[in-house]
Amino acid sequence: MKISKPRIKNIIFLIVIGLLLIPQTRQPIQVLLHKGLALFSPSIINESKQVILSDYNWRLEGEGGTTINFEDTKGKVVLVNFWATWCPPCIAEMPSMQSLYNDYQGEIAFVFVSNEAHSKINKFLNENNYSFKVYSPITNYPESFNVTSIPRTFLIDKSGNIVIDKNGAANWNSESVRNTIDNLLQ
Repeated sequence: MKISKPRIKNIIFLIVIGLLLIPQTRQPIQVLLHKGLALFSPSIINESKQVILSDYNWRLEGEGGTTINFEDTKGKVVLVNFWATWCPPCIAEMPSMQSLYNDYQGEIAFVFVSNEAHSKINKFLNENNYSFKVYSPITNYPESFNVTSIPRTFLIDKSGNIVIDKNGAANWNSESVRNTIDNLLQ
């Protein structure tokens, strides 16, 4: 008995839906789907539409109670990433974030932000061999960020212009992002 193409497509569709309904397979499948979406680079905002970050008054806490003031990043190129360990698109883009961090950690400021407990974050970082530091907000983030979903990532130039504002997973280790950062560092 030969099965028609539409029937095969329907069977595959039903299998995928079934797997998404099973809690143990839901997150890995969602991460895989978002990795496909994270193949694309984030877009650079047209200069005339860039928002200038005027408020740097934001305090964050790192592991062990160390605090940082976002004010210390003023005049630097900064990448701010809001994320969580349970978020499939966040998980999907983390390998590209780590690659970017490996190459630019001494040149630009990386501010990874999560509301989760540091014990949970550290477990996730260790399991995935990620070496960047993650901070929890102590005070409200600047209004210009207006974070309503995660992942949400901002690339800010030395003058405080938000050059990239990306909702959702992206390839942060792309040639276009690297070229943008290199140009901002000049």
